[in-house]
Amino acid sequence: MQLHVALIAPPWYPMPPRGYGGVELVVTLLARELRRRGHPVTLFGAEGSEPGITVCAPPGLDAHLGQASQVMHEMTYLARVLRMMQWLGPFDVIHDHAGFGGALFTGMLGMSSVLHTLHGPIGVSELEFYDSLPDHVGLVAISDSQRAQAPHLAWAGVVHNAVDVDGLFVAPAARDPQYLLCLARVCEEKGQGTAIEVARRCGLRLILAGKVEETPQGREYFRRHVQPFIDGARVVYLPSVSGAAKARLIANATAMLAPISWPEPFGLSIVEAMVSGTPAVSFRQGSAAELIEPGVTGFIVDVVDEMVEAVRRADEIDPIECARIARERFSPQVMTSSYLDLYRRALEDTTATTLGRRGGRVRTLVPGSKSAWPASRSATPPAASPAA
Repeated sequence: MQLHVALIAPPWYPMPPRGYGGVELVVTLLARELRRRGHPVTLFGAEGSEPGITVCAPPGLDAHLGQASQVMHEMTYLARVLRMMQWLGPFDVIHDHAGFGGALFTGMLGMSSVLHTLHGPIGVSELEFYDSLPDHVGLVAISDSQRAQAPHLAWAGVVHNAVDVDGLFVAPAARDPQYLLCLARVCEEKGQGTAIEVARRCGLRLILAGKVEETPQGREYFRRHVQPFIDGARVVYLPSVSGAAKARLIANATAMLAPISWPEPFGLSIVEAMVSGTPAVSFRQGSAAELIEPGVTGFIVDVVDEMVEAVRRADEIDPIECARIARERFSPQVMTSSYLDLYRRALEDTTATTLGRRGGRVRTLVPGSKSAWPASRSATPPAASPAA
């Protein structure tokens, strides 16, 4: 049974992202695999994305993340998505990845087959919000640890994120020169300062890759705990890395460090390392313990001394076996099959609700056209690239 799926991505980065943008990457992989299996997909996202995206946001909105203007741009994007959904429906399933605003407006559409994937931690405020959504909105956790933060919510299930296994490769076991890698946005929660200490004690070069978190706290953390140690030799900082360069960096690392100090719902960089045959070494926080198989794909540790010792044991991990196991668990095919199970479960005992109308004139747009968003409500609805 083919399903017409509406996928709503965040508006901040193109799909696939060119560097930062983990949620956008996951949604891209899901849309590609659904289409490969013959399911019509209408994917909403930002300009600059690959073909097959319904463009509802201009490029460069990531500049507003963490700023006072973020909410207004987010709501504008969702308003455009809603208008397009009224023209491009009906949909069998609506699957939202766009955060709180997306969860709210898709929940108010009156469809019974609505899923919302949570990509962040669940604190007191988040719990109150999700607990207030309509009962028919099925919530999807990206890890068991995330779901355990709020076990009473209306969970539809747990689906681990996938990574782009075709874009990553396994390097030979003998990696020289040896270096450690920490691939994450720079902030206290991610622990780059701890990674610097671990690398120093192990006598290994450290490469830090990731943008500085655009908050006063993130910039201060970088200034005090990271920047003084960057010398281009023992500690190297790369603000952004993507594509083939990122794949090489991961595959050739001695180990991926994740000295996190928060309940991270899902560590994409941990999984990217493991599918590349690179051991992941993480503190016992959040989802780390359910992602890493100790002694097989990496190590779980509790203190800095244990992380240092785990790095020294990195050569005990067989890269080929590490990659094989990780690819079996975190491929786009596995993730998509899990989501399809949830889609079909959501559709049981229901009939697909017709949203909007099929008639009317919808222009075909090549992604990148500036005509994707009209100046007024009376204008022609923003056009879409084919959903193929």
